[in-house]
This record gives sequence, C-alpha cells and structure tokens, in this order.
Amino acid sequence: MGGGRFIKQEKQKKMTTDYKILGICGSLREKSYNMMALKIAGELMPPGMKLQITAIGDLPLYNFDVQQKGFPAPVNRLRDEILAADALLFASPEYNWSVSAPLKNAIDWLSRFKPAVPFENKPAAVLSATQGPLGGARGQYDLRRILDGLGVQWLRKPEIFIGMAQNKFDAEGRLLDEPTRKIMTEQMAAFRDWIGRVKRSLV
Repeated sequence: MGGGRFIKQEKQKKMTTDYKILGICGSLREKSYNMMALKIAGELMPPGMKLQITAIGDLPLYNFDVQQKGFPAPVNRLRDEILAADALLFASPEYNWSVSAPLKNAIDWLSRFKPAVPFENKPAAVLSATQGPLGGARGQYDLRRILDGLGVQWLRKPEIFIGMAQNKFDAEGRLLDEPTRKIMTEQMAAFRDWIGRVKRSLV
C-alpha cells in the first residue's frame, strides 16, 4: 500500500513539473525552415514543457577587445535566458558542412563567462532542417561536439534531420509531413524525460 502511494505521488509530481525550454535558432533568415521546425517542436511538446524562443541576431561579432570593455547587453541577456532555462532546444542549420556563423558566434561569446559557462550541465536537444537530402547532419554533429566541450548534456536520440525541408513545410510554416511530425513528437517526449534525468543526477 505504501509503495503504491509513493508511485502515485511520484507520477503526480512528474505531471505537474513545468520545464522552461529556451529555443535557439541558428538561422537568421526570415522564413527559415529551422525556425519553422523549432516552432513546430514547441507545439508538439508534451504537458509540462513550455518553449520560449530567443534571438541571437543582435549579438556583435565576437572580439576579445570588445569583451574587455564589458560584455554587450545582448550577450548578457542571452546568458541570463540560458541560466533561467531548464533546458535548451537548438534548431541548427548546416552552413558549408558545419555550424552556422550566427550560432557559433553566440557560443563563442557565452563560452567567455567565467568561472561558470552558462551551458554547464544544461540538458539539450537539437534538430536541423535543410533543403538538401541530409537534413543538416554534418552541422548538427559539429554542434554536439562543440557544446559537449562546454558541458551541455545532450539528448542522444531520437535524432531529427529534416531533409528536403521545402517539401515538408508550407509557406505559413505548417509541417505537412506526418513521419516528420511523428519523430519530432517522439523527440519532445524523450526530451522531457531526459531533462528530469539530468536534473535528478545533479541533486
């Protein structure tokens, strides 16, 4: 009887947990497929998760001389958003077989905060969309490698590579491809569980 009550209480606690997810898109394009995918991911999140999408286009190009004069306001704002978030969701395009310049620039700025880098022990997931057939895999794997070194705790699977994205989204950003919607739904459910596991491991 006691064990049954404990399990029920744990389930209720899990269902009432609210996780704040910070979405970061590596593309600045107005009609970015990655931004479309990021917004769809927010719609597909299970109860207890809420997506807030931030901006990285206002960050200046990283320059140590600028840093020495004080971190620019947009950089401090992004750091504070990351610290306040329970987890991070990246939408990462592939530029020339790697991470996009805006996203790498944001990472370079944030990596300069000492002693604690804002990424340390943050649960994170990533998806990517491209107009080519590979769906951004090469850029996504570079992003995983970079942020591994800065302490991000990655959700490994399901992996999301949305290839030929121009055929899967309409002009209004609606996702038309059901297999893609299914795997994204599965990723968001796995992400919620992963956030809980990482948080429990840090207690």
